[in-house]
Amino acid sequence: MNARLETRMLARQHASVEPRLHKSNLGRMAFSMSNAIGDSLISMIIVTNLLKNGINVTVYGNPAYALRHWFPGVAIHRLPVEEDSADTFAAYDTVLQMQWNQPLVHLLDAHPRVRTLHDIEFGEHPGCMAERFADFCRKELELDGVDLDNGIVAPTDLLHRRHARRVVIHPEASTDDKRWPASRFVKLARLLQRRGYEPHFVIAPHERERWKDVEMFDVPVPHFNDLNALAAWVYESGYFIGNDSGVGHLASNLDIPTVSLFRRRGVSARWRPVWGAVEVILPWQWVPTSKLKERFWKETLTCSRVLSAFVRMTRRYPAPSHASR
Repeated sequence: MNARLETRMLARQHASVEPRLHKSNLGRMAFSMSNAIGDSLISMIIVTNLLKNGINVTVYGNPAYALRHWFPGVAIHRLPVEEDSADTFAAYDTVLQMQWNQPLVHLLDAHPRVRTLHDIEFGEHPGCMAERFADFCRKELELDGVDLDNGIVAPTDLLHRRHARRVVIHPEASTDDKRWPASRFVKLARLLQRRGYEPHFVIAPHERERWKDVEMFDVPVPHFNDLNALAAWVYESGYFIGNDSGVGHLASNLDIPTVSLFRRRGVSARWRPVWGAVEVILPWQWVPTSKLKERFWKETLTCSRVLSAFVRMTRRYPAPSHASR
């Protein structure tokens, strides 16, 4: 039995014994939130709808904690280490976690009333992940006034899209199969420079090893001390282009016009960014069979198509009047 199938079977076994939740029996809640940026932002949809319905919920998660100043009125703490999880969550009646074994592997053993969202993520449900989480709030929890707002609010000292010509390019992703070729991103950046834009690559310290042999010439690669600093910088940028990644969800969540590159239509249907102006770009669909589409998507998703999508985005969402030129 392969590892992926075994994981799904174990998830179904856990789901069969998980509590059925309703707003009347939630009590005091905690949310053990993912270590992934995108998952955390999407999960905040549930937190925001719970709070709107008067449910007491506290968030534990590292990306969420880094962005805690962007979520006023929400109690957010760092994720506890595994051996402290039982003590941390003992004061709560119900604990939510996106998957049964992530980010805390043994949470189901550490607390008697854990509800995971694993089936919502991997089950046959309509809509993208953000819409699925909203449906969970609406249908299972029976919350009132459910929407896709996750409660993010920018600090008052920032000016939205202040740097209109600055284009955030995120050429990285969690796995190699999500990464459009580095050479294409560099070519795209140079094409944008010729059009008068200021592309910047966002590459985390642990990702830079993959870029040491890539000739980027004069394309800036800024450093950020933490996720909060990155969010502030993205918020004041004009546009975003990138792979399927958490930074793409962040740009979307901050209402930065976003061009998002996906390798497959099914993946984009589930994981596309949901907020603001987003254009999803897919490889050519004429390639026969899903196996060949997966193998050759990087070749069939051309630089010219991504650039064309960006140009369309700039026409639909030009720079605001307050932006620097």
